[in-house]
Amino acid sequence: MDNSILFCATVDYHFKAFHLPYMKWFKEQGWDVHVAASGEIELPYVDRKFTIPIERSPFSLKNMAAYSELKDIINGNQYRIIHCHTPMGGVLARLASREARKSGSRVIYTAHGFHFCKGASIQNWMLYYPIEKMLSRYTDCLITINEEDYTLAKQRFNVPVIEHVHGVGVNTEIFKPIPENEKAARKKSFGYEPDDFLLFYAAEFNGNKNQEMLIRALALLKEEVPKARLLLAGDGALQDRCRELAERLNVSNLVNFVGFRNDIPTILPMCDVAVASSLREGLPVNILEAMACGLPVVASGNRGHRELIEENRNGYLVSPNDYMLFSDRLKEIWRSREIYQQLKRESRTMVKNFSLDQITKELSEIYLRFMVEESNEAQSKYYRAYL
Repeated sequence: MDNSILFCATVDYHFKAFHLPYMKWFKEQGWDVHVAASGEIELPYVDRKFTIPIERSPFSLKNMAAYSELKDIINGNQYRIIHCHTPMGGVLARLASREARKSGSRVIYTAHGFHFCKGASIQNWMLYYPIEKMLSRYTDCLITINEEDYTLAKQRFNVPVIEHVHGVGVNTEIFKPIPENEKAARKKSFGYEPDDFLLFYAAEFNGNKNQEMLIRALALLKEEVPKARLLLAGDGALQDRCRELAERLNVSNLVNFVGFRNDIPTILPMCDVAVASSLREGLPVNILEAMACGLPVVASGNRGHRELIEENRNGYLVSPNDYMLFSDRLKEIWRSREIYQQLKRESRTMVKNFSLDQITKELSEIYLRFMVEESNEAQSKYYRAYL
């Protein structure tokens, strides 16, 4: 069995966004790196890329073809490690790896946030929990990215190795604060005034991300903080509904729908507060990036946000859809320069545990365990044959 790893996910953009540093790490160890996902993106550090028709919907018939192709890829290449991500990527890769595991392949699955968790609907528990319970039989290592999922997995799943890592890592050299004079100049370059109070949220417009809460909070904020501006980055099915809500609440001139952006590292440092309204998160990268830029955070209370935000230390947590309290927390930050500066400092301090360097260290220790395990097994077989 050669030194090779297969990374599998639903779409290849997932790897471009989150996992290139770890693919690079494997290349530095002298391993071959293969990728299986849908999409046509060219990825660095990849020796071979398989484009297969994985669909997000578990009910898509294309996933049957994707499973068949993935099984042939895995059985034909005899990977030492298979690391799968995303719900459907994780389902198909673990099912397709059953024969390969008998030959020594090791399967790692990173859960980027279970759909069943405290406060999740009974439907989510009935649908997703039995699937994950069944698939745990075909998993050699389960990686969770928040403490709540880690605790749940340890209690409920019979997986040989269950680990907790601090997310996918944020590059603190790219996402970092800028001096006040540069911040003012950058605001002007984007059409804002230096004293505008910029609130930023980057997320797809869907029911879970819940941008309507932020628009309602802004409507309550505008009287006391007339310079408040809400920047909403991203696209999605519910964007038009959010635009209509902003018009009904007479804040359409204060909400900027800036669309999908490739310049988040430029926009974030000029903003004043990161806001987040989602109902469910695993460990949100958008909040980590904001913290790395030294932004205070006001966010809805969910397991991912609770992992990153400590009340009165680097921000505030608010019950989902309590837009009145959300607005009050923003007012507190706006009123007090002292509170604002303290929250900024703590965000930058706390994000160190989630840096790219830290996550590379945590993941490499997990990978090395399976590399050494395979090497020891091969060595044992040699000595048994010799004796």
